[in-house]
Amino acid sequence: MVSDQDVLSALQSVPGPDGKTPLPQSGAVAGLSIKDDKVYLSIAIDPKQSAAMEPMRLAAEKAVKQLGGVVNALVSLTADLHPAPPKAAQPRSIAIPGIAHVIAVASGKGGVGKSTTCVNLALSLAALGWRVGILDADIYGPSLPRLLGVKAKPEAEGRVMQPLEAYGVKAMSIGFLVEEEDPMIWRGPMVMAAIQQLLRDVAWGELDCLVVDMPPGTGDAQLTLAQNVPLAGAVVVSTPQDLALIDARRGIAMFNKVDVPVLGIVENMSYFLCPHCGGRSDIFAHGGARHEAERYSVPFLGEVPLDMSIREHADSGKPLVAVEPEGAHAKIYRSIAEQIKARLEKGRARAAPKIFIE
Repeated sequence: MVSDQDVLSALQSVPGPDGKTPLPQSGAVAGLSIKDDKVYLSIAIDPKQSAAMEPMRLAAEKAVKQLGGVVNALVSLTADLHPAPPKAAQPRSIAIPGIAHVIAVASGKGGVGKSTTCVNLALSLAALGWRVGILDADIYGPSLPRLLGVKAKPEAEGRVMQPLEAYGVKAMSIGFLVEEEDPMIWRGPMVMAAIQQLLRDVAWGELDCLVVDMPPGTGDAQLTLAQNVPLAGAVVVSTPQDLALIDARRGIAMFNKVDVPVLGIVENMSYFLCPHCGGRSDIFAHGGARHEAERYSVPFLGEVPLDMSIREHADSGKPLVAVEPEGAHAKIYRSIAEQIKARLEKGRARAAPKIFIE
C-alpha cells in the first residue's frame, strides 16, 4: 500500500512554486490523503499565479500516478493562506461553462432534511423540463449516493471525471469515490480543494441548473462556493422550532453578506398527519420558517410535512418525486421548484462577489 512518505518521495522531482525547491520542502503541500489506491493532494499557492502554477500541478499529478499501487491521483491548487489587502485583491469567481444557473440548498444546522429536500427539488426541476445536475458539497458527510441509490464509481478521462446519472439528473459526490463508512479526516485546505475539483473537474455538459447540496453551517465550504462560482441564489431549509430557526437566520445573514440572493425558505417537517386517524400534530411547532421569511423579506416557498414515506424513499434510494410523481408530497416539491425556476428565469446570474477575510 502506498504511504505518505512514498508520495512525498515521488514529489522530490517536482519543483515547488519558486521553481527550484522540491515541492515537499517548499512548504506548499497543504494536504495529503490516501484512500485505498487514490491519492489526494492540495498545493497552496498565490491565487494570482494559478495559471503559472498549472504545469507544476500537472507534474505533481504525473509523478504520483507513476507510483506503483496508485490508480488515480487528484492534485489541486488551493488559495494562499495570506491574501493580499482588499485594494489589491482580484475576484476569483468564474462561471462554470455550460451551466446557466448554480443554486445552493443550505441549512444553518444538520438534521433538518436539507439533503432530502435538495434531491427532491432537483428532480422536480428536471420534471419541469430543465437539464439538472446535483453536486454534493458535503465532504464530511456525503449523502447523495444513498439518496439516489447509486454505488458506481465515476470514470475519469485525464483529470476530468464523468458525472453519474440517476432519475434523469447528473450527479457528483465525494461519496462516489470513497466507501460509505470511510471517515473523511481532512483539514480545511483539502476540503476546499475537493469542492473545487467536484465543481470544475467534472464534465457537467450543458445544464440549466446545478443544484448544490451544501454542508450544514456557515463555514469554509459556503465561502469557497461564493468566492469561486457566481451563485444565482440560495434556498434555506429549516424546521419550524426556534433552535433550528436561530441557525437558519445565520445562514440567511451569511448569504446576504456575500451578496447571494436568497431564493426562499422551505419549512421542512412542518407538521405530521397521523396515517391511522388523520389527526394533525405540530411536532416541531409550525409556521416559524414563514415568519422568518416575512422578517427577512424573502419568499416563503412552502411547507413539507414530516411523513414516513418521504423518509422511507430517501433511505431506499428512490426519491419520492421520482417514484410517486403525482402524489401529494411530490406536488409540494414541484410547487417549490416552480417558484425557484420562475425567479431564476426572470434574471441573469449575478456578478461574483469579492470576499475579504481579515
